Amino acid sequence: MIAPPRGGFVGPVKRSVTIAGHSTSVSLEPVFWSALERAAVAHALPLSALVAEVDALRIAEPDPPNLASALRTFLANEPVHFGQILQSNRINVDSESQSQ
Repeated sequence: MIAPPRGGFVGPVKRSVTIAGHSTSVSLEPVFWSALERAAVAHALPLSALVAEVDALRIAEPDPPNLASALRTFLANEPVHFGQILQSNRINVDSESQSQ
């Protein structure tokens, strides 16, 4: 039997990111925001620059998905970082849950 994620199920959180000088709202679950922030660090990029790069790749596709889907797909295809990011996030969530 499966168990719910540590920290429970959490819906998307909307944040604004600047892409090409324009503010864009993106809704992602907190685990994906954490993963994206850590991926930006791993790629030595500011978060907005990483999002802009993913966005540029996304819009070059014949049938581009929405930006949130593209970001999740990007993260899922970062196997080295994504597993570490998720594990680290689990540790952070566990620590927060235990301190409450």
